[in-house]
Amino acid sequence: GIFYRLPTSAEWEYACRAGSTSTYPFGNDAADLEKYAWYVANSSGTFKKTGQKAPNAWGLYDMLGNVTEWTIDHYEEDALQRLGDKTKDPMVPFNPMKYPKLLKGGSYSDDAPQLRSGNRISSDPSWNVRDPQIPKSKWWLTEAGGVGLRVIRPYLQPSAADAETFYNTYLGR
Repeated sequence: GIFYRLPTSAEWEYACRAGSTSTYPFGNDAADLEKYAWYVANSSGTFKKTGQKAPNAWGLYDMLGNVTEWTIDHYEEDALQRLGDKTKDPMVPFNPMKYPKLLKGGSYSDDAPQLRSGNRISSDPSWNVRDPQIPKSKWWLTEAGGVGLRVIRPYLQPSAADAETFYNTYLGR
C-alpha cells in the first residue's frame, strides 16, 4: 500500500510557510488574512469548502483557518525550547498520554493571532465529553467542530518494514 500519515508540527509549519519567514505565509499584515483564510472575521461561524481562498506560495489551500489541523505530535508547552534546532529530523519521541495533542493553523472561529504560521494549539479532553456512540468512541469530537486533518504522503515511500517501525516507534505500539 501507500504510506500516509499526519504531519509532524515541523512538517506542517514548513508546508504552511512555503519558504516564508513572516508571521503568515503571505507576510506580516493580518489584514491580508481575508484573501487566504476563513476565520472569525469572515466565516459566518462555520467551516467552508476547501479551495475558495488563495493558496500559499506552494499551492496549498487552507493552511490557515477553516479547520484547525491535527499533527502527529504531542503538545508540550516547552517543546520549542527543549527541542532546539530539529530542522533535519523533526521527529520527537512518542508520548503515550492521550492529551494534549498538537494542532496547527487555527479555525473558522479563531482570531488572527491564532492563525499565525508558528502558532501551536493544544487539544482538550472536553472536545470528547459528549458521545452519542454506543459503545463510546475515542475518536468522537462533538465539542471540536473546527478540527480537521491533512494527511501527507512521503515523496519517497518507506518500505513496509520502515512504515511498521515508524508506527511502532512514533505511535507507541
